[in-house]
Amino acid sequence: MALTPRLELRQGQSLVMTPQLQQAIKLLQLSSLDLSAYVEKELERNPLLERDDSEPGDRDQERSQTSQPEAAVSESSKDEGLSDGDMAPIDSFTDLNTASEKTEPSQLDTGLENVYADEAQADKDARTMAAGEPDSGWAVLKSGADSGRDLSGGVQPNFDATLTREETLSEHLSEQLVLSISDPAQRMIGRHLIDMVDEAGYITGDITQIAERLGTSQEQVLETLKVVQGFEPSGVFARNLAECLAIQLKEKNRLDPAIQALLDHIELLAKHDFKGLLAACEVSQEDLSDMIAEIRELNPKPGLIFGSIVVQPVIPDVFVKEHTDGTWLVELNTATLPRVLVNQQYYATVSSNAVREEDKVYLSDCFANASWLVKSLDQRAKTILKVAREIVRQQDMFLAFGIEHLRPLNLKIVADAISMHESTVSRVTANKYIATSRGVFEMKYFFTSAIASSHGGDTHSAEAVRHRIKSLIDDETPEAVLSDDKIVEILKSTGVDIARRTVAKYREALRIPSSVQRRRQKRAATLSP
Repeated sequence: MALTPRLELRQGQSLVMTPQLQQAIKLLQLSSLDLSAYVEKELERNPLLERDDSEPGDRDQERSQTSQPEAAVSESSKDEGLSDGDMAPIDSFTDLNTASEKTEPSQLDTGLENVYADEAQADKDARTMAAGEPDSGWAVLKSGADSGRDLSGGVQPNFDATLTREETLSEHLSEQLVLSISDPAQRMIGRHLIDMVDEAGYITGDITQIAERLGTSQEQVLETLKVVQGFEPSGVFARNLAECLAIQLKEKNRLDPAIQALLDHIELLAKHDFKGLLAACEVSQEDLSDMIAEIRELNPKPGLIFGSIVVQPVIPDVFVKEHTDGTWLVELNTATLPRVLVNQQYYATVSSNAVREEDKVYLSDCFANASWLVKSLDQRAKTILKVAREIVRQQDMFLAFGIEHLRPLNLKIVADAISMHESTVSRVTANKYIATSRGVFEMKYFFTSAIASSHGGDTHSAEAVRHRIKSLIDDETPEAVLSDDKIVEILKSTGVDIARRTVAKYREALRIPSSVQRRRQKRAATLSP
């Protein structure tokens, strides 16, 4: 058969990843914060998109009182037929009215007149006050009790209260460096040491490398280090934990040879090896107990008290509440949903006046992208709600009775139940949180592997088994510390078929030490005063 070029016509179906489809997939896996940032960029880039900051109730009242084009829910939301009790309002809106509808000028002028009238009155009052008191903008300090008031009798503003952040550790150390060291060479070394201090207050570099980098001797670096180790907070510029504790004890005049020997063998203290500590320190058991109690009062990370970052609470994407009839009500958190509008009236006005072809193409692309963004946000919200409902339906026993009743669940079970692909469910559950009566959980928390039952019954959730292991260890006594083999026997007697290596893996994941370490810790607790 000869190989010759020829033309053939074939018909087939294929899925093409268009830019719009890629955008919808990207929006689906974004967290609420990332979604807000993405929408902000689109608002800056697309002139046809507008932010809707009004509340749903205020928006409905405004529609009934004015003749402005109303923002209606996109048609895809209406087709679902969801009631208000089933689903929280999805605040992705688009203008569905014709471009011929216009705002009445009288209403617009009235609103502007009120704003400008208030501003004019405020300006008039300010000018009147300035005319009576020409120096009222500056506070004049007085002696005695009136030092905090200006000429008009008002209290001076507290400028310290207007600080936007706390003082950092580096800034605090730099202020002390200027006051403590006057030699330029030592001050430069001290500045470099400050730059090498981590958040906990420890030096992260080697003294030899620091000396080579600065072109000086190790003795001069150590001399400067000795000076800066006296800075506040006590314990900063330490090279290890033992040195950090020694600096604090030296400041309290409690660094005697016995406690120095304890610091030299601090690894034995971490292992709760008290026999080794008694031999190393050559003290009695009572003195060792006192020294351990004194060390526990010290701060092992002194730098963390400066400029610590405030942990922001997690904002849930879905709320789950118990209904009066015992069922679970699943609602979207509307505070995390961006509210945007497509201004069709503005699009019709601008496009009708466009003359150049490239302008018309640009406006058409902006309108298509804006409309697709609104639909994507709408679809994203409904998909999250659909997945959350199925998770609640599968894990209703957990919501009612606690973590011990958490069922084994995977993506395929949820995907088959709601007729979606597993990858879609995986994207929905990524970086999404659900608030329940038992706390706020990431959606992926409810997907756990299954552990077989030793009695042939239902399988057990791995998370529930981990919780059971933690409960058994928390309830143990110093005289009866449970080994991994003993935990396996207890779990098998309750119907959980689990291996010893699995128990050890779960225990390590929970950061629970071995039975030997726990026995030493419990004995150490009895020695503490």
